[in-house]
Amino acid sequence: MAETREGTAIHWIEPRLRGVFPLDRFHISRSLARHISKATVTVTVDRAFDEVMAGCAGRETTWINAEIVKAYSLLHAQGDAHSLEVWQGGDLVGGVYGVVIGAAFFGESMFSRVDNASKLALAYLVHRLRTGGFMLFDTQFLTPHLASLGAVEISRAVYRRRLADAVRMSASFYPEGYPPEPSAGAVVAGISASGTSQRNTQTS
Repeated sequence: MAETREGTAIHWIEPRLRGVFPLDRFHISRSLARHISKATVTVTVDRAFDEVMAGCAGRETTWINAEIVKAYSLLHAQGDAHSLEVWQGGDLVGGVYGVVIGAAFFGESMFSRVDNASKLALAYLVHRLRTGGFMLFDTQFLTPHLASLGAVEISRAVYRRRLADAVRMSASFYPEGYPPEPSAGAVVAGISASGTSQRNTQTS
């Protein structure tokens, strides 16, 4: 992370308490489920990676500087970083990006230009990760926004153990049989089935 948009130093940060999303306990409230079901949006992946990064950096203060943008764009070109985009009327209104190593997904940042766009993006992302067999969704820090969706904090020691297990396993950001854009109903139903593994299942 950089100190500011203009900062040149990059800092490696390992928090004492790590934010993670338990993939089997992502929380979709009734109001969010209704929003997802009724939203007139299109959800894509890896269609606008650089634009998603720009959206995440496009706030008054940001830790995303030019060097970080360049590094993650290279990771995306190599197939190691991915984005999920939310479109409305042809406009990019929300999104999230992160890095994949083994069966771990490291969520780096997200943004929203309309109400609930980032929550919708996370719901679609969690559905994809569960289907693809991911074991760990790292959010780095826990915010009230993430906590409302089911994210929790774990100790550094517990995180390191889970990370070691996850990076030794394999998962797919493009699961076999996964549709280009799953239906809103499938996303809500798949995530709401708390405790039911979505690994290696096809979604129609």
